[in-house]
Amino acid sequence: MKYIFIADFFKEDVLGGGEIVNDVVISALDKLGHDILTVYSRDVNLSFLDAHTGSNFIIGNFLGLTDSAKRRLGKEKYVIYEHDHKYLKTRDPSPFEDFKAPKEQIINRNFYTNALSIVCQSALHTEVLQKNLGLRNIINSGGNPWTEEELDEIERLSLAEKEPVCAVMNSKNHIKNTQGAVDYCAVNGLKYRLISSPSPVEFLKQMSVCENFVFFPMVLETYSRVVVEARMLGCKITTNNLVGATSESWFELQGAELIAHLREQRKKVVKIFVDVFQRPSVYEDITVILNAYRRPANLEKQVQAIRAQTCPPKQIWVWVNDHEDLQGYDFSKLDVDRVIRNDYNWKFYGRFAAALLAETKYVAIFDDDTIPGVRWFENCLDTMRASPGILGSAGVILDAETYNPHTRCGWPTQNVETTEVDLVGHAWYFEREWLKYLWSEPPTTWDNGEDMQFSYLAQKHGAVKTYCPPHPPDERALHGSIYGNELGMDAKATSTNTAVSHGTFFSERDYCVKKARSAGWSLVRERTK
Repeated sequence: MKYIFIADFFKEDVLGGGEIVNDVVISALDKLGHDILTVYSRDVNLSFLDAHTGSNFIIGNFLGLTDSAKRRLGKEKYVIYEHDHKYLKTRDPSPFEDFKAPKEQIINRNFYTNALSIVCQSALHTEVLQKNLGLRNIINSGGNPWTEEELDEIERLSLAEKEPVCAVMNSKNHIKNTQGAVDYCAVNGLKYRLISSPSPVEFLKQMSVCENFVFFPMVLETYSRVVVEARMLGCKITTNNLVGATSESWFELQGAELIAHLREQRKKVVKIFVDVFQRPSVYEDITVILNAYRRPANLEKQVQAIRAQTCPPKQIWVWVNDHEDLQGYDFSKLDVDRVIRNDYNWKFYGRFAAALLAETKYVAIFDDDTIPGVRWFENCLDTMRASPGILGSAGVILDAETYNPHTRCGWPTQNVETTEVDLVGHAWYFEREWLKYLWSEPPTTWDNGEDMQFSYLAQKHGAVKTYCPPHPPDERALHGSIYGNELGMDAKATSTNTAVSHGTFFSERDYCVKKARSAGWSLVRERTK
């Protein structure tokens, strides 16, 4: 595959964070055998674009691009690798309330809108860009890449014995706010050391012997490599709310654990640029698993809604739990690819076991009372690019140390924005690879709680968050469930089943919450205080 990487500067010109990151991606694509050409943005004119039409363009910093070149790129496939905030005149959203700039500050909107995707540096960066542009073509890369050699050196330096002193970056760039860090140390009676060096390795060596890194940037840092490097070195971090990396769930890691995570993260970041240009094939990379138990009458409607998706799946499977309500039902009339019959009721976990057999990147699982809108998979794919995690049509945010009380989102309340939640249900959408987390520990009970078990263990073992995609009231085609109240509130619902009392069902769920909490499950309400 041919790539053309456009940027204002490259690593050999400027040793800035954006240039370093670009260089890692360029080198990684080259090592994968891709044909990659680098070109300065100032040299990209209409003749150049005409000569390279049909290529895959990756746009780094683009201040040197002319308006005519931006318009011409609209006819090509391009991805913006966003390092700061070039959608704003000021290139800094931090002075504005909740990081949302007034409309008159927005620039380059069409250039961002026409991109296949905008690849952001962190969850915070992604959230702020979405807030200002309202676009759906945004991907959170989840972090910057480092080379193997750089990570090896950082790992070696992380073994250095720490001194009870704070490291303060001695930068001439006023937005790095060296004086603010110095003042903080002085006011709090902390011993500090100014560190600086033109050599990245020497700078890290100076930092590695310090117990703490104090850093108060004056503008919103989309990621902040230096903060993550300090964390890899095993330093404590004292900073403000302007560091994007702190918004990532993996930021709780440090030292060797964080280094190991970032070794894998580099592969994922590079894969984003390969996958995004193959977007049509991704749409078909979904296996759907429906659950047959007591509501077989809903199956045909479910299959019709899934076949009608704007992003159709590769296959539809039906997992059949044994029940007398299914006797005589003709599964052969369904337009599905697999019917997996059981002479036993595997309850909630069975379908997730079947999902291990899927060969697609994504798996979508539906309860038997859940019929999606025709744009549900489109909604999930768009959400996954910006907020990768376990997605669902009914989200739950736990308000206490028990299942009830809780706050719901998704089809029950119709949230307009993507919302981080503690668990999801009714309809799941996730990467098949994440199923390994569900099976990493035995369930608290096989009779209940698979929804919270999946989110809890994915968070604990894989730093995978859980989200409820947008369910706007005026666009039901995007909803994961369009007949939730009509189909889900009958006598066959597990939560109101006469065989299991309502009280017993929720007592079991309370117990599942308590067990997960005691084993390290972090809740949204704790992280958003």
